[in-house]
Amino acid sequence: MNLTFDISGSQIDGARDYQEDAFLITNLAGSGSGEQASLIICADGMGGHAAGNVASNMAIQAFNRHFSTHHGKDEVYQILTDGVGSANYSIAETVKETAALKGMGCTLVSAFFEANHLWWVSVGDSHLYLLRDGELKKKNADHSYGGFLDRMAADGKEIEPEPGFARNMLMSALTGDDIADIDCPHTPLELKPGDRIVISSDGLDTLSAGKIIHYSNESTNAKECVDNLLQAVTDAAMPRQDNTTVIVIDVHDKDAVATAVPEPEFEEIIIEDDSDSTEPHDPEPDLDKTLESISPSAEGESSGGGMGKIIGIVVLLLAIAGGAFVFLTGDKPTPRPEIEVEKEAPVTQPAPPAEVTRAPAVEPVIEKPAPVVKPVEQKAESVKPVPTTSKGVFSDRLKSGGNGPEMIWIPAGKFSMGSPTSRTDFDERPRHTVSIERMAMSKYEVSFAEYEQFANATGRKIPDNLYLEKTTHPVINVSWDDALAYTKWLSRESGHKYRLPSESEWEYAARAGTIDDYWWGRKIGKNNAHCFGCSTAYDPRVPTKRGSFKANPFGLFDTSGNVLEWVYDCYHENYEGAPTDGSVWEGGDCSVRIVRGGSYGSPPPALRNAKRDKFKSDRSYDNIGFRVVREP
Repeated sequence: MNLTFDISGSQIDGARDYQEDAFLITNLAGSGSGEQASLIICADGMGGHAAGNVASNMAIQAFNRHFSTHHGKDEVYQILTDGVGSANYSIAETVKETAALKGMGCTLVSAFFEANHLWWVSVGDSHLYLLRDGELKKKNADHSYGGFLDRMAADGKEIEPEPGFARNMLMSALTGDDIADIDCPHTPLELKPGDRIVISSDGLDTLSAGKIIHYSNESTNAKECVDNLLQAVTDAAMPRQDNTTVIVIDVHDKDAVATAVPEPEFEEIIIEDDSDSTEPHDPEPDLDKTLESISPSAEGESSGGGMGKIIGIVVLLLAIAGGAFVFLTGDKPTPRPEIEVEKEAPVTQPAPPAEVTRAPAVEPVIEKPAPVVKPVEQKAESVKPVPTTSKGVFSDRLKSGGNGPEMIWIPAGKFSMGSPTSRTDFDERPRHTVSIERMAMSKYEVSFAEYEQFANATGRKIPDNLYLEKTTHPVINVSWDDALAYTKWLSRESGHKYRLPSESEWEYAARAGTIDDYWWGRKIGKNNAHCFGCSTAYDPRVPTKRGSFKANPFGLFDTSGNVLEWVYDCYHENYEGAPTDGSVWEGGDCSVRIVRGGSYGSPPPALRNAKRDKFKSDRSYDNIGFRVVREP
C-alpha cells in the first residue's frame, strides 16, 4: 500500500521564559519510486536557559547530519542508534571546550517514516504515541526512574523504590557521558491508513491519555491536532508548566488522498545561512572557530568569559539552524547550510536546517539539571581466571604453506553471563552462570590477508578491503556463511578443529575475569577502543589496525570496538533456556546470527561485554568481521 504522511509541529514555552526544546522535520528521498520518507527529531534540553538550548539544538543537528549522510547505506535501526552516539559525542566535545556548559544535556526521540514503516530511537522521557482505532499506545521506552519501576513490575519483578529517588529522575540522557539505555527496535512498526503518531517532549504529560485522545478526535488534520493539544496544555495553566513540543504525523492512503482533494499548500520559509564548513570530525560546523574567537587572549585577558561563550554558542547554533521553524512539503527541496559530510557517504538528498527557537536576549543562567541516576548494579559472582602469558601464543602450520591466525590459550573457568535485572536490556537476561572449557582463541580479529589465502584456495569472492592494509586490518564485508566456511577450511589445512566461538565463549573471553561493562572498567574512558565517541585519534568511518589498543587480561585485542564479530549461535530473544556449558545454542531464528563487541561506528554502550546484536547470516557488512576458536 502506498502511504503518505501529513506532518506538522510546533511548541510553547509554558510557564518558562525560555525555550529548551528543539525539533526538526526533514524530508528525504524514499528507497522506492514515489515513496515519501521523513525524519523527525525532538530534543528536550536540560541545564538551564542557554545550556539546555545549546544541548538540544546541537543534538538534533548532529543526529540529522549523521542520519542524512548514512541514509540508505545501512540498516535503519543501526543508523538511528549511531546517530544518538553522534549527538552525544557533539555534546561531550562542546563541554570540553566550554566548562560553563558542564551539566548540560537533553533527551531525544527520533522517528523515521518510509513506505508503510516507522522506525524510532529514543533516550529519556519524551514520547512517541500511536493513535489507532481510538486507542493511545506509548511505543517508546520511558527512561525515567518511574518508567523503570513500572517495567520491572510488568516483568513480574517489582522493586521497592530507592529512598530519595523521584519517579521523574532520568536514568538515561545525552550528557556527553556514557548513555545508560537506548530504545531502538530492530524491526519497524507497520503503519496503516488512519494511524496518527504523536511525538512530544514530556511537557505533554500535563494531559492525560484520555484528553490526548479527545483533542485528537476533535482534529481533522495534523496541524489542527498540534494546535489543539498545545492549546489544551496552555489552558491547563499548570504553575510550573514545562516547555512543550508536539509533532503530529497523520498516515493516509496516497491513492485515496489523490482521488479526494488536493494536498494543501503550506508556506515554505527559507532562511539563508552563510556559515562556513569545517574539516571532518568537528562536532559542529563552526563551533571551534566561534570558541576560538571568544576564548581568552594570549595575554590571558578574557574576551567574554564563560557566559560570553554560552551566548556565542547559542548565536552560532541559531545561525546554523536558520533561527526559524521550517516546514517542508511537496517536491521542492529546501537549501541546506553547508555542513560536514563524510566523503565516502554523500547525503542522499540535502537536509534542511533544524526547526529551533531563538534564545531570549538576556543573561543566561546555568541551572543544575535533573540528575541522571542508575539503580545499584547487582554484584555478580564470577570465578576470576588467571590470564595466560605470551607462552600460550602459537600458530598452526597450514598444508598449503604458511601459518594460520595467531592463537592464544584461554583457561577453563566459570562466569556470570548477561546483565542483572537492574538493566532494561531484556535480551541480555536472565543472568546465568556458564562453565567454559579450555580453548584457544585468535589473538586478533582475522585479517584480510588471512582470509584472502582461504578465498584464493577455494575460489570464494575476495571481500572489498576499502583500501585498508590487508595484513594489519581485520577483514570485513564477509557474511556469517563466509566466516563458517573459513573455519572449515582452516580445520582441513591445520589438522585441528577450528570454528566460530559460541556466544558464551566469546563473552567469557571478552570479559577475561572482569564483571564491569567493559573489561577495563565501568566507563568507556579514553583510548581504550575504536568506536564513534571513544575519544581516540582514529578515523571513526573505517576500522583501524588490529592491536592498536591494549589487550584484555587474556591477551586478546579488540574484543571491544573496531569491528563487530560473528559468533556461531542462532538468535534467541533472551537467555531463557540457554546452555550453561559453553556450547553453541542452535534453534531459535537461525536466519540471523549473533554478533558481539561493537564496531568503529558504534556508540560506546554498544561495546559493553554483555551487549548482543543480530544480523542476517547470508549478508556481508562493512562493520562485521570475526575471530576463531581452536579446540584442544
